[in-house]
Amino acid sequence: MGTEKFPTSLGAASQNGSSSNVSRQTSRQTSMLETYDLSCKVMLIGDSGVGKTCLLVRFKDGTFLSGSFISTVGIDFRNKVVDVEGTKVKLQIWDTAGQERFRSITRAYYRDAHALLLLYDVTNKTSFDNVRAWLGEIHDYAQDDVVVMLLGNKCDVNSDRVVRREDGERLAK
Repeated sequence: MGTEKFPTSLGAASQNGSSSNVSRQTSRQTSMLETYDLSCKVMLIGDSGVGKTCLLVRFKDGTFLSGSFISTVGIDFRNKVVDVEGTKVKLQIWDTAGQERFRSITRAYYRDAHALLLLYDVTNKTSFDNVRAWLGEIHDYAQDDVVVMLLGNKCDVNSDRVVRREDGERLAK
């Protein structure tokens, strides 16, 4: 499991500009004896079927999963160490179930998350319309300084797109 370059500035930029929400650790180890300097908990959230698991597998393993999937039940996670300007950062990425019946389980994991990646499917208008409800959950259950990123997924299926890029950008602001 090699360390991958991650071209961004170090530190979780929160709404107030602080990066205190990122856990600083001294040369800790993950599986396979890989060391890291910082640890960051990231959660993938959004409606069922928006591609959270596919995004995680693509980022973690570099493979693209195609075809139909069995929905995530409850919550799962994977670790990946990335290099951010010479600092090794362990990302603990949590993949959550999007179905309503699992929300009470996943809400409990919001409190200590450093970042939340909120996904919608650009080919599914309902998943986009539900983003505001997800933002309400984030407001209710996550820390005030959590970093939130809105991601329009499945952009490779442009012929089936029903959510315009401009609409996603406007909502993200």
